[in-house]
Amino acid sequence: MSEQRPTLTTRQGHPVRDNQSMRSVGERGPATLENYQFIEKITHFDRERIPERVVHARGTGAHGYFEAYGKIGDEPASKYTRARVLNETGVQTPVFVRFSTVIGAKESPETARDPRGFAVKLKTVDGNWDLVGNNLKVFFIRDAIKFPDMIHAFKPDPVTNQQEPWRFYDFICSHPEALHMVTWVKSPWGIPANYREMEGSGVNTYKLVNDQGVAHLVKFHWQPKQGVRNLTSAQAAEIQGQDTSHATRDLYEAIERGDYPEWEFCVQLMSDGEHPELDFDPLDDTKRWPEDRFPLLPVGRMVLDKNPDNVFAETEQSAFGTGVLVDGIDFSDDKMLQGRTLSYSDTQRYRVGPNYLQLPINAPQEKARARTNQRDGQMTFYVDGGGEEKHINYEPSLLGGMQEAPQPDKDYHQHVEGHLGRYQTTRTADDYKQAGDRYRTFQDWERDDLVNNVGGDLKKCPELIQLRMVWHLWHCDEDYGRRVAQVAGIDLEKAKALQPLPGKPAPGQNRQGPTYTNGQPEQGGGGAKEPATSEELAPSK
Repeated sequence: MSEQRPTLTTRQGHPVRDNQSMRSVGERGPATLENYQFIEKITHFDRERIPERVVHARGTGAHGYFEAYGKIGDEPASKYTRARVLNETGVQTPVFVRFSTVIGAKESPETARDPRGFAVKLKTVDGNWDLVGNNLKVFFIRDAIKFPDMIHAFKPDPVTNQQEPWRFYDFICSHPEALHMVTWVKSPWGIPANYREMEGSGVNTYKLVNDQGVAHLVKFHWQPKQGVRNLTSAQAAEIQGQDTSHATRDLYEAIERGDYPEWEFCVQLMSDGEHPELDFDPLDDTKRWPEDRFPLLPVGRMVLDKNPDNVFAETEQSAFGTGVLVDGIDFSDDKMLQGRTLSYSDTQRYRVGPNYLQLPINAPQEKARARTNQRDGQMTFYVDGGGEEKHINYEPSLLGGMQEAPQPDKDYHQHVEGHLGRYQTTRTADDYKQAGDRYRTFQDWERDDLVNNVGGDLKKCPELIQLRMVWHLWHCDEDYGRRVAQVAGIDLEKAKALQPLPGKPAPGQNRQGPTYTNGQPEQGGGGAKEPATSEELAPSK
């Protein structure tokens, strides 16, 4: 390969010295708003397609309601969160859910091997809460600055307009953290049988905050009471030959006949903190929290009981954002969550318009009616309610207008300290371990389908990519790598002879400590905290 390559720049012509990491306060700290390179990249990416969604273009939706149990597991929900929607029992909170594929265009088949979007808009009395996730509990990347690159690699080739396996695996080869998600997607779990028999997950790590200002890390999950069912490649091909909209048809017909799908809403909880005693960072969305250590605790249930009256007005104009939270639910420093929070709402303002929240499908319920000083913009339908004094569209004012809501008695204030810089991830050992664990827990028929899918793809890839992928998979699980090599006709010994990726730890190894992306270790400040006790790690079951 030639080393005489052009230098990557921003649209302003500035050389890009690091295209892998956002700037953050310390390795695990929050991203900063002056991430200009990331903002330019992600906001341009948000505008690459018009009018359909860049990702999640093919979808369907339904209305329903959510009911809280008032408990998290066996304990009062108030112990962990002051969010009313999770504490009040006997209340049916309206919801709208949009299911989707990710990569394919609006008319693509629903049998595609692809993660499935699982986006829920809960119209609570305290305003909207959007929980935007996927059917799988993990993702391909852990830093949002890589999202446009990832989608470009998975989308059709800009020259041939064909999805090419070599583009997919070329990207994966340089991102070992993606091996876990690849193992899921290339197995039967990558093709859910339909939307009703499918799990959902918020994927990212959030925080629950109680009335004492105490926070816990949290993962959100939807568990289908219909059970989970997936398809092999052969089963999907047979369905696709007859129906490219089978999942949309299945959901619509089930609701029409009164067979309302239902999910139990569960959380996993962990004390707030870095948790150096774990093999993985709990803020890393490419990793699952082991359920034997952090059990799924029931919180409530969701039922879908009404189909949209108009697909465009409701399903296509529905707009979700990871930054749409209610009091008692907060952000973590998960770098994918922080990037998505900018990207999603920015996309909606571009795709639907600056007043997308005035559309009925997106507007909050009447008890939480919007009252803002935001004005004008394309397709303004009405002026947000601001009281009797229409002349005052600013705050504060001595003469009238709106005022700030009261402050809580005790709020959550995260302590943040660290060097500002771009960091490599320290805890990388589980990049291979969790993928191998997942391979070993699959049933035989799931492993067979996974191996045949990956091996079949690699037959279409250049040798450089073939060898590196087998090298990766062999380090996840020797049987995994060996079987894929056999299916693809790849020399296993030649693959095993490869050296680790430049600048990355060997498989199963962590970096020695916080390290900038130029390879230099962080100097001074911070440091690992004392490991938490087992009692601090998780709440009682």
